Amino acid sequence: MRGEKIRIVNGSLIVPRFPTIPFIEGDGTGPDIWAAAIRVFDAAVEKAYNGERKVIWKEVYAGENSFNRFGEWLPQETIDAFKEYLVGIKGPLTTPVGGGIRSLNVALRQMLDLYVCLRPVKYIKGVPSPVRKPEDVDIVIFRENTEDIYVGIEWMEGSPEVEKVIRFIENEMGVKKIRFPKTSGIGIKPISREGSYRLVRAAIQYALKEGRKSVALVHKGNIMKFTEGAFKNWGYELATEEFRYDIVTQRESWIIGNKDHNPDLSVEENAMLIEPGYNMMTDNQKKEIITEVEEGLKLMPSHGKGQWKNKLMIKDAIADITLQQVLTRANEFEVVATMNLNGDYLSDALAAQVGGIGIAPGANINYVTGHAIFEATHGTAPKYAGLDKVNPGSVILSGAMMFKFMGWDEVHDLIWNGIIKSIEQKKVTYDYHRMMEGATLLKCSEFGDAIIENM
Repeated sequence: MRGEKIRIVNGSLIVPRFPTIPFIEGDGTGPDIWAAAIRVFDAAVEKAYNGERKVIWKEVYAGENSFNRFGEWLPQETIDAFKEYLVGIKGPLTTPVGGGIRSLNVALRQMLDLYVCLRPVKYIKGVPSPVRKPEDVDIVIFRENTEDIYVGIEWMEGSPEVEKVIRFIENEMGVKKIRFPKTSGIGIKPISREGSYRLVRAAIQYALKEGRKSVALVHKGNIMKFTEGAFKNWGYELATEEFRYDIVTQRESWIIGNKDHNPDLSVEENAMLIEPGYNMMTDNQKKEIITEVEEGLKLMPSHGKGQWKNKLMIKDAIADITLQQVLTRANEFEVVATMNLNGDYLSDALAAQVGGIGIAPGANINYVTGHAIFEATHGTAPKYAGLDKVNPGSVILSGAMMFKFMGWDEVHDLIWNGIIKSIEQKKVTYDYHRMMEGATLLKCSEFGDAIIENM
C-alpha cells in the first residue's frame, strides 16, 4: 500500500488516512524496543479504526546502524525524509566519538529547527518510585531546543581560538572576572527574544487547549540577568501581549485579589500588600510598584470579581528552587516553559520521580512548520542489545504522543490504556520487576503483547 504525505495548511496538520511516517529503529536496544513498539502502534490503529486508517512505515537511517551501512552517521536522505513527511519517530542513537557532529539528536533538532522539546511526565499507578507522592506528578515540560549552551559555541582551553576570545573579552569588553584566563575554556550562551517568544507561545497554547491551570517560566535569572532573566521577562511580555484575556500573571492575581477582597483599598495599600518591603524601597522603586498596581487594576472589568481564578496563571520560578519544589509539591506545576539546559535537568529528574527514564516519552516539534520527531528519551544501552529485555515504554508512549499530535486521539488513548492496565497487573519488564513484589517478569516483546491485550 502506498502512503500519503502529512501536510500543514494554515497552521493545521492535514493527516491522510494512510500517512507515510519515517522511523529510525535506533542503536543498541533500538531494534528490540522498536519491534515491540511497531506492533503496539499497528494494533492500536487497527483497533481504533478497523482498517479505515493505517500507518505506512518508512525506515530511514542514522547513528551506528547508518555508519555501518553507509559510512555516514546522519545521511542527507534521512534529513530529507523528515523534512518531506513532517512527522517521524526514532529510537535511541549512538553519539559519534571524536570530531564532527557531537550529538545526532541535537543535530536533527537544529537542522529541522525543532524548537520545542516536549516532555510530558505523568505517574502511572503501581510503578515503583523513590518519592512519597509520585501521583502528584503530571507535568508537561516545554524545553527550548535550539539555543542556550547546546548551540555548541565554545573554545577549548589552550587553543589559539580561546586565547583570541579571552583577549577580546578582557581588552575590548573590559571584563576582569575570569579567574584563570590562561587555563579557561570559554562557551557562549545565546538566548533570543524570538526563541523565547515561540517557546512560551507554544506552552501557553498547549495549556489553554488542554485545560491546564498554570504555566511556570523556569529560569536562573537572578544570576544570568540578560539571558535567563530576559527569557522570564520575554515570557511575561509574550503572555500579556498575545493572550491578555486568557491569562493572569501571578502578581496580577495578587493585585486583583486584594481589590476584590477590599474594594476600598488604595493603590499604595495594595502595593504594600504585594511587596512586603515596600516601605524600605527608594522612591523610584516605589513608583515602579505603584505603576504595576495601576496596570493590574485596569484588568478589573475582565479579571475582577474572581474572574481571574478561571484564567491561565503565568508565573515564574528559579531553576534550583523548582528542582526542590517538584519533589515537595509537584502538584503546583502543570506546564513548565524553560530553556535548554534547565529543561534537560528538570525532565530527567521528574522522570526519576515517576519510575525512571525507561518509560519517559519525548518529542521535538516545530509548531509553525508542523515538523516533529518523537523519540525514546533514554540511551542505547548496548550491553542489553539483542536480549529482548529492556522496557520499550519510552518509545511506545512517544508514539502515543505522535498519534495525538496527528489528531488520532483514539490511538493515543488505547496505547495508554494498554500500558496502565499492564502495569496494574504487574506484568512488567526487568527494570520494574526487580522493584515490584509479586510481579510477572516479561521480555521486551512480551510487554508489547501485554499492552496489546490490555487495550
